[in-house]
Amino acid sequence: MISQAANKTELRRLLLQKRQSMTLQEWQEKSDRICFHLQSSSLFIRAKTVLSYFSFRREPELNALFSINKTWGLPRCVNKSLIWHSWNPGDDIQTGLYNIPEPVSRAPLIHVNEVDLILIPAIACDPQGYRLGYGGGFYDRLLSCPEWMSKPTIGITFDFAYLHQLPTEAWDKPLHGVCTETGLKMMR
Repeated sequence: MISQAANKTELRRLLLQKRQSMTLQEWQEKSDRICFHLQSSSLFIRAKTVLSYFSFRREPELNALFSINKTWGLPRCVNKSLIWHSWNPGDDIQTGLYNIPEPVSRAPLIHVNEVDLILIPAIACDPQGYRLGYGGGFYDRLLSCPEWMSKPTIGITFDFAYLHQLPTEAWDKPLHGVCTETGLKMMR
């Protein structure tokens, strides 16, 4: 077990190392179980427009969900913000900031009033709904905007990274739920 006293930087390093040490088969099986739990949830079933992400650095992969008939939004990092574009399997992608795959800039935009659910990648999450990301603050800034605050959010991480309590800062925004390969846990 990883010490809860570890600071965010050290915790990030240890968890990323553990994530990278998974075999490809283990990573895919756990990702598939996460997709199963998500697509079985009433929140996901009711959602018409879902914001998601392309897996990066062995984040749980959600590609299996993209064939479900939803409007899918994926982010582009622009300056210090996330810009959401409509994306379907087969649409063009490019390598963006930080070498993260993203939709091309000419893809149609998704506006906040269309969004029903946001699936947020996380290095770690805790039962209070806090997440540990890469430290760029992209999602914290997004979720601090009044128009985004009420949107349902689910952090996506592996069960080994669902920790008792994460170190938090005043600007950290708790999520509504967390999904790991063992199930979906709703906080609020």
